[in-house]
Amino acid sequence: MGQKLNNAQRRRFRTRNKLKQINKASKPRLSVHRSGKQIYAQVIDDLQGKTLAAASTLEADLKEKLKSNGANITAATEVGKLVAERAKKAGIEIVQFDRGRFLYHGRIKALADGAREGGLKF
Repeated sequence: MGQKLNNAQRRRFRTRNKLKQINKASKPRLSVHRSGKQIYAQVIDDLQGKTLAAASTLEADLKEKLKSNGANITAATEVGKLVAERAKKAGIEIVQFDRGRFLYHGRIKALADGAREGGLKF
């Protein structure tokens, strides 16, 4: 028998599949993942199945800049700015925001605001 899914897992699969269907011919997806200690963001082209730009609080230059734990709003804002900068270098300006199973609040919202500050539109 198949594994039973909880509500968060069902929502994650449903929204990701919906975003992939919407984005088949249009824009890349800015996917965000948050753990208890870190935050990660990547711009993904679903047509080719490739990551075009990525950033996280694990990177050495961000660790030096933050001098603290990667699990705060300041760190999330910096990751958003960094992923936006890298996406713009790759020629991407418009993306679809994919927050996954996380509520648009706190660090997720801060990352989105940082990406907008960095020049991404969504």
